[in-house]
Amino acid sequence: MKITTSSDNIKSFGGLNFISAEFDKLQLPELITEYLGKRPVQATYSYSDIIKNLWAITFAGGDCAEDIHTNLKEELLQIDNINVCSPDTILRLQKKLALAKEIHLSKLNTVNEFSKHSNLNAMNLEMLLRSKTLKPNQYYDFDFDNQFIPCEKYDSKKGYKMKDGYFPGVATIGKHIVYFENRNGNSNVKFKQAETLQLSYDLLKSKNIYIDRSRMDCGSFTKEIVNTVSANSKRFYIRAQRCEELANQIKEIKQWETVRIGLFDVEVCSIEYAPFGEEKIYRYVVSREKNNTGQTNIFYNDDFIYRAISTNDTVSSNKEVIEYYNQRGAGEKIFDEMNNDFGWKNLPFSFLQENTVYMILMAMCRNFYLIILEKISQKVSFVKSNFRLKKFIFRFVIVPFKWINRGRQKILKLFTEKPYHLLLN
Repeated sequence: MKITTSSDNIKSFGGLNFISAEFDKLQLPELITEYLGKRPVQATYSYSDIIKNLWAITFAGGDCAEDIHTNLKEELLQIDNINVCSPDTILRLQKKLALAKEIHLSKLNTVNEFSKHSNLNAMNLEMLLRSKTLKPNQYYDFDFDNQFIPCEKYDSKKGYKMKDGYFPGVATIGKHIVYFENRNGNSNVKFKQAETLQLSYDLLKSKNIYIDRSRMDCGSFTKEIVNTVSANSKRFYIRAQRCEELANQIKEIKQWETVRIGLFDVEVCSIEYAPFGEEKIYRYVVSREKNNTGQTNIFYNDDFIYRAISTNDTVSSNKEVIEYYNQRGAGEKIFDEMNNDFGWKNLPFSFLQENTVYMILMAMCRNFYLIILEKISQKVSFVKSNFRLKKFIFRFVIVPFKWINRGRQKILKLFTEKPYHLLLN
């Protein structure tokens, strides 16, 4: 075996040139400056430079700011229109964007730490609008959920999983994150959730985005939350929590309809019920199926598992309500991608409010990724719109390249047979 080397300036991540071009084509530098402001004249790097560097690390397969110095600097220096900066600069300017966290005491005197950032959330939403991913004056479906993120930080607190971490709340429309609020790990999901939801609804309304259906799990089943959700969406679907009065009413049901939900037959019915001791009546779509153990449920005195969905939808069938609610499981994929592809499981900072900045910027990075993935997949066959980030890096980003200056032209030479030239059409 013989080995030869070459001094040609050939680098590995040729696909980053197209991503950098899309960043500029979407006018993200102008958008970022509009929301975050200009830095002093003497500053070498803008906030746009910092965000572009942070995202370039992600699209090159890196997982921390230090990668730009130890592994990626020489590569990124050859990417068109990237002003490469140091890890310290990337981290320092993110810290500069952090806002003071809020401290709230519960009725049990539990200290709850919240971290909000309305400006970054608005910037993210504006990117979705300018890319035409979302369109004003249209109605969309809205999902909200919390996820516990284990992390050992200076201010992280023990959550319900008996680990230290954070417990952010995330609102989504389709596959895209549209609102983010960070909480410390010990916060109860119900505590001030109605206020969080109102902030997210208000932000959407300020951009003329309206909600048709809202969908949430039983962590959102309180009087205040239901009132907030029903006031800001045409229809809502919230998993109801079990209570004795509701259970007694379910026990009185004599007629059940058997329907096929996915791969299983489930018995379903609808009842009217007024929760929270109020007079307001909602429809409850109740389903039941045999448990796997055959043991008797002492709450209902039978061997069924019962579930109920509270809704103001009086038109859809029982089957349609359940199938629509079950689709919220797609939200787990969003959290999986944020944790494993976009850095949420490797938070860089020691404090809640600083990590909030990073987490929103990476949620925005994922939204940007979905935008360019859809666009690229429509032009070239070797990229699909359902690619996870790792596959996208292998299939698209990693391609040897070098820049050639010929006359007055700057030519990108790619060492591949893949038809990247179709992206220029």
